[in-house]
Amino acid sequence: MATLAEIQALLGEPRFNWSDPAPWIELERELGVAFPADFREIVDAYGSVSVNGQLYLKHPAGHLLHSLVKDIRMDLEFWREEDMAEFLPSRAGAGPGEVLPVATATTGEAIFLRVPDDSSSPWRVVVQEMDSPAWTLYEMTFSDWLLAYLRGRDVTLCVRDRAPEGPFYEFLP
Repeated sequence: MATLAEIQALLGEPRFNWSDPAPWIELERELGVAFPADFREIVDAYGSVSVNGQLYLKHPAGHLLHSLVKDIRMDLEFWREEDMAEFLPSRAGAGPGEVLPVATATTGEAIFLRVPDDSSSPWRVVVQEMDSPAWTLYEMTFSDWLLAYLRGRDVTLCVRDRAPEGPFYEFLP
């Protein structure tokens, strides 16, 4: 699993550095699932940000304009609609084997975490391309997926044309 230090080496020093677990506890209680530690650590470090002007990561803190809690609620409703459900590998939700929407991209992709079938299985990343009915399952943790993206590897999202000077982030307005 990629470390926060590896992410920082490419993306830069985080400036959000959230330490209060209350928003996560509330969201996890609502959904009935605990988010993977690597996802929480990255989002707690960086907050609600745009990465390379393409990938939107959001934090669950309620005072933020761009909140993960609000997005997950809206996205679950959207992806559970009959005409959208067919574009995912499994049901949108927080149950075992379901996919949980956690990020979006300006280029039309939706990023999901696939909830493990059991506690001994790892979380995985699914990327759905809105401009086609295609989705891709990445057999990697969120931190590994993000690190691959930051390194310019093809993980459905591609950074090469978005950050020619190297990866960057900025807080969402």
